[in-house]
Amino acid sequence: MSEKEIIATDKAPHAIGPYSQAVKVGNTVYLSGQIPLIAETMELVIGDIKAQTAQVFNNLSAVASAAGGTMNDAVKVNISLTDLNDFAAVNEVMSSVFQQPFPARACVQVAALPKGADVEIEVILVL
Repeated sequence: MSEKEIIATDKAPHAIGPYSQAVKVGNTVYLSGQIPLIAETMELVIGDIKAQTAQVFNNLSAVASAAGGTMNDAVKVNISLTDLNDFAAVNEVMSSVFQQPFPARACVQVAALPKGADVEIEVILVL
């Protein structure tokens, strides 16, 4: 097995639990789930689901960059929403982040997310 490399950046929120922002093994990078926190203040973005989702993708992009990649290196995206009625709005933001061919994806509704967030997204990159 390839050696693990821990990826960290101050341009994304620091971990709020016992996990790393990302872990790189070989050319694969596993980005931990991000919620719509502002890195500098660790406060949730105030606004609709589009604003929250945009912040999540900004956070993920910062971590991807620290790993030497971009969101275009994404092969898998997992989205958790507290309300599946937000599905179309999240798709709209996601379509502005990724280019074709799009990564594989799952989207599920969950009962709750950390800090009362409405959306959490995790990504796997292959560099």
